[in-house]
Amino acid sequence: FSATDLADLLAILIAAADAEILPRFQRLEGGDVGTKSGPMDLVTVADRAAEKRIAAAVATRFPAAAFVGEESVAEDPSRLDLLGAADLAIVVDPIDGTFNFASGLPLFGVMAAVVAGGETVAGVILDPISGSHMTAVKGEGASLGHRDARPARRLRVAAPLPVGDMHGCVSWSYMPGALRQTVAARMPRLAAAYTYRCAAHEYRLAASGGCHVLAYGKLMPWDHLAGALIHTEAGGFSAKFDGSPYRPTDTAGGLLLAPDAASWRALRDALLEG
Repeated sequence: FSATDLADLLAILIAAADAEILPRFQRLEGGDVGTKSGPMDLVTVADRAAEKRIAAAVATRFPAAAFVGEESVAEDPSRLDLLGAADLAIVVDPIDGTFNFASGLPLFGVMAAVVAGGETVAGVILDPISGSHMTAVKGEGASLGHRDARPARRLRVAAPLPVGDMHGCVSWSYMPGALRQTVAARMPRLAAAYTYRCAAHEYRLAASGGCHVLAYGKLMPWDHLAGALIHTEAGGFSAKFDGSPYRPTDTAGGLLLAPDAASWRALRDALLEG
């Protein structure tokens, strides 16, 4: 999967955002918003329309790729199995941060990741509001680009710091059982902990050096594959809570991201074990 292929995938996401997402932003009516697994797990007409448009365009441009979208999996959970079976799969979150989008907050994104041979080989995070986008191809680094004439720039994660000086996004509310309580109680060991309710923008923040820590308990592929690859290609280190590599088929086990391996170990000790 080449940089040219990724540029074509980005163009598909931009077209869907322009046609289906932005025209509906801050214009949703009561019947345009529904729920899935619970009252805070929202879906809108924009999510479904954008994913439908993206799926059709992906089928035309990448006919050999299996399509795994958040909304299609919500309707047919067996589609998630395609990640482990397909030679090539494209994973899409049509609107990451739907809660923010439905609330009229301009903090949401469109994400896509490419999985080949069981590995994430490319990823893109689009901010429809600003028009900027982060992209990465495995082994080729990560960059921030724009829809206007500004040149793209290489991304680099923040420099390592002692745990007490690091800050970042800790999604403790989706962690299981006792771990949820443990992490919530230990967040004051960081300089600050917060969440945007939008993994797309949290990954953008970390990959550009704006924060040091990301921690997640729930690992749905459309939320994390693109961002984890971009973070790695920007020089960061990530692993599941037990230290094992994060794989595209993983949906549990937590994910911790840090500027480097030493910072990761220090953060795990401080937040999870120490």
